[in-house]
Amino acid sequence: MKNAVIGNNKQKANLIVLGAVPRLLYLLQQETSSTELKTECAVVLGSLAMGTENNVKSLLDCHIIPALLQGLLSLDLKFIEACLRCLRTIFTSPVTPEELLYTDATVIPHLMALLSKSRYTQEYICQIFSHCCKGPDHQTILFNHGAVQNIAHLLTSVSYKVRMQALKCFSVLAFENPQVSMTLVNVLVDGELLPQIFVKMLQRDKPIEMQLTSAKCLTYMCRAGAIRTDDNCIVLKTLPCLVRMCSKERLLEERVEGAETLAYLIEPDVELQRIASITDHLIAMLADYFKYPSSLDHDLKHAHELRQAAFKLYASLGANDEDIRKKIIETENMMDRIVTGLSESSVKVRLAAVRCLHSLSRSVQQLRTSFQDHAVWKPLMKVLQNAPDEILVVASSMLCNLLLEFSPSKEPILESGAVELLCGLTQSENPALRVNGIWALMNMAFQAEQKIKADILRSLSTEQLFRLLSDSDLNVLMKTLGLLRNLLSTRPHIDKIMSTHGKQIMQAVTLILEGEHNIEVKEQTLCILANIADGTTAKELIMTNDDILQKIKYYMGHSHVKLQLAAMFCISNLIWNEEEGSQERQDKLRDMGIVDILHKLSQSPDSNLCDKAKTALQQYLA
Repeated sequence: MKNAVIGNNKQKANLIVLGAVPRLLYLLQQETSSTELKTECAVVLGSLAMGTENNVKSLLDCHIIPALLQGLLSLDLKFIEACLRCLRTIFTSPVTPEELLYTDATVIPHLMALLSKSRYTQEYICQIFSHCCKGPDHQTILFNHGAVQNIAHLLTSVSYKVRMQALKCFSVLAFENPQVSMTLVNVLVDGELLPQIFVKMLQRDKPIEMQLTSAKCLTYMCRAGAIRTDDNCIVLKTLPCLVRMCSKERLLEERVEGAETLAYLIEPDVELQRIASITDHLIAMLADYFKYPSSLDHDLKHAHELRQAAFKLYASLGANDEDIRKKIIETENMMDRIVTGLSESSVKVRLAAVRCLHSLSRSVQQLRTSFQDHAVWKPLMKVLQNAPDEILVVASSMLCNLLLEFSPSKEPILESGAVELLCGLTQSENPALRVNGIWALMNMAFQAEQKIKADILRSLSTEQLFRLLSDSDLNVLMKTLGLLRNLLSTRPHIDKIMSTHGKQIMQAVTLILEGEHNIEVKEQTLCILANIADGTTAKELIMTNDDILQKIKYYMGHSHVKLQLAAMFCISNLIWNEEEGSQERQDKLRDMGIVDILHKLSQSPDSNLCDKAKTALQQYLA
């Protein structure tokens, strides 16, 4: 059987259909079977597992994993190695659930104990660990069972395969895990610290796979806070190694992995972004990622992977620095490529293209020029029509930038139905989408004309506006208050909106000032009141509302200067002399004791508050 199935998928499938698997598993587990027989069974099963994914599914359905794990309790090393080789093949298949390794709590400690048996047990067990370690729970289980100590010395093994699998183990253990990363920094192997061993492994004379994986280990340790971003092993070793991986000479997979790892390394650090951008003409080198032929289906997958990696790295490079963004945009046809990326068939490429654009849209200069020349807003609006949430979050965040008052794209975006679209986002279950929807509306309303403000209010509906004002997410509340503040600016607009929605807005303001909210929320709310107080007819809504007047008075005497200042603005706007009815308003406020408070505030140690109080008192004297 073994000789028939080696390298022959058709024969493997035939044997499985004929029911060979249950019989082999029976013999494997039979007490009376000789060790040689059991070992042969494990080898044949391992060969069947090397076939198609369907083969692996058939093996899993016959409960092969518990049988093989049971086999590891044998005392015969050859049999143990055959079981491990088969387990390795099954666990590295995408159809096998990782959880099957962790179901029985005795398995991991037993595998740790088998690590010392032979170079084969070391190779296979490390390979199983690195494939089955997905997420923090798995990392913790392996870490608590001594993975770091048990695997570290394998990095100096005579066998290349063992060194390589051990290295892969460390990369998956350290990923986004501060606990593991902080431990790794201090581990000694033969008197040398682990980071130094990783640095040796990423030298140019080492195999590419080894260079890349050690660069990943150092990258993950750096991102988890265990190595500083200005450490030489990052700046002089890891970063240049990853840039090398992006060159034309490298294989496709290496270029993809190199670019994605580099994007992750430099993402939070502007200094690393600057260094990377001037290393080996990286920005121009990435342009080649778009030149991969994509005529055949097989090629299309690779073309997509390359594009996605390039977009990710451009997004990281341009995250903070104006000059780098300019360089990226000036790279041959870059804007066209990103715009094309927005309508790619692959969701991953679309997401990476949107992230890249979002990163570049943080630049005022680019919003006014390249983004305008390429009418970026058109494909962006299309992306927003029916995208998955992760794309929507980034795309709507970018729309916020395109709707800033200095962006020339603002007008056409409005004409293409953005208001309805954004109002729709504010009703999303996802808080990030609610924030972006309301944030974009806030930017849209800033210094906008009356018609746009009316459109926003009509589309959003007052019910929804008040729902957002009681949203559990603080960001949503703050941006909604920002929107209200922008809607209620310039006198005619204030009077117009307050004449139609005054009652509800005053109710909302009252509720917030009475609620359990932080200083920033209350300050924004008082600023909205100050804007209302600046209206010509809108003023009366405050003056005839004793409850609100008492609240303003209360905040003038508050312990927090920001709130005192905001309350002062309200008073100043109400008592300003040149305006009709100012005498009556001044008298009413004097009767309430406001003048006494102003005298007290004019002695305030805070110069800003003191000046504002004096200016207000002058209105009474004029």
